[in-house]
Amino acid sequence: MIDMDWFSSTNHIAVNPAQAEAAAGLEDFLTSQALKGLCLFQTSGSEGTPKWVGLTKNAFMISAEAVNAHFEVTAQDHWLIALPLHHVGGFSILARAHLSGSRVTESAAKWNPQEFASLCETEGITLVSLVPTQVHDLVQARVVCPDPLRAAIIGGGGMTQALAAAAMELGWRVFQSYGMTEAASQIATQPYNPFGSVFDVKSLEVLPHWQVATDEGGHLVLSGSALSPGYARQDKEGEWTWEAIPAEGLRTRDRVRLWMHGTRQYLEFQGRDAGYVKILGELVHLAPLQEQIENLARESGWGALPVLLALPDPRAETQLLLITEAAHPDPAPLLTAFHAASPPWLKITRTVQVKSIPRTPLGKVRQEELRQQVAQLGPPKTQSHSRF
Repeated sequence: MIDMDWFSSTNHIAVNPAQAEAAAGLEDFLTSQALKGLCLFQTSGSEGTPKWVGLTKNAFMISAEAVNAHFEVTAQDHWLIALPLHHVGGFSILARAHLSGSRVTESAAKWNPQEFASLCETEGITLVSLVPTQVHDLVQARVVCPDPLRAAIIGGGGMTQALAAAAMELGWRVFQSYGMTEAASQIATQPYNPFGSVFDVKSLEVLPHWQVATDEGGHLVLSGSALSPGYARQDKEGEWTWEAIPAEGLRTRDRVRLWMHGTRQYLEFQGRDAGYVKILGELVHLAPLQEQIENLARESGWGALPVLLALPDPRAETQLLLITEAAHPDPAPLLTAFHAASPPWLKITRTVQVKSIPRTPLGKVRQEELRQQVAQLGPPKTQSHSRF
């Protein structure tokens, strides 16, 4: 566990133990640039070039104060850290507990939904942060929420409304959040209610320390006191550079909708630029299609959810592949149900079965790694379902 006096003038590099080599030379580079008092997290999201996001201690404190107020956190609460501390989602809990005086328990065990719920019960856990994949596992295992737990904050990706409803039927008081590493955690979150969420999972209240706007393309422009000052990047030759975030704010690739309700501002995350493709001349948003296929798979009792992968196609511009894991049966019924609910031109043209879909520790699909696996398989021969 990291003490909240983790740094004053020194830097803290939140290294993933499985990728320690990624930080080689970073500390020396920061010293050479007189960059002090930063906490750095490696991130590339679901796609993109890996980089290290620098955050100040003050950013964590500001974020923690806002989240604590949103969820009415007090010294009587007990947090469980079920996410890695080398990710902002896990690390930020330390700041929230420090400010509120609440207790913290870290779970180092491999994720298991039944064991997680049992730990929450025996330790009297009241607050936890989870990712949608973990919520899916809890629902599939029919694990009932332990009595002490009053809020599970969901980040690292979006829940579908169907998944949230299924979790709440089991007593889980789940609250969707939207954030990013550059924001030291949450930007917007479902309004808190001790009995469970009353807004849909796409209506998120912007936390008060943020100023949000959209550009002409509907992309989020974020500014505020908890925003990262910049990134450390390493090129192919191993040279490090520092890229400052402009003073006027971070212009993201996230498309959002903003609106006011009384004096409160709300945000709906609508997707990233990389999540829009052209199929036969039609602009298609992949996120709703992924949600559709996940809902169908969940209704059929799939344990590990399939993934829609978009690849270039010389005729249709983009082709859709369904990626499933080897433990699952014939995906044909899933395809039939998907196509029955889709326009005639929107087809999944191929299925590929892999041993395991590559994901980050927060459950995000490693898109580039998955594309490489499919590319290694090569084009289909005579079969519409491919395996490797």
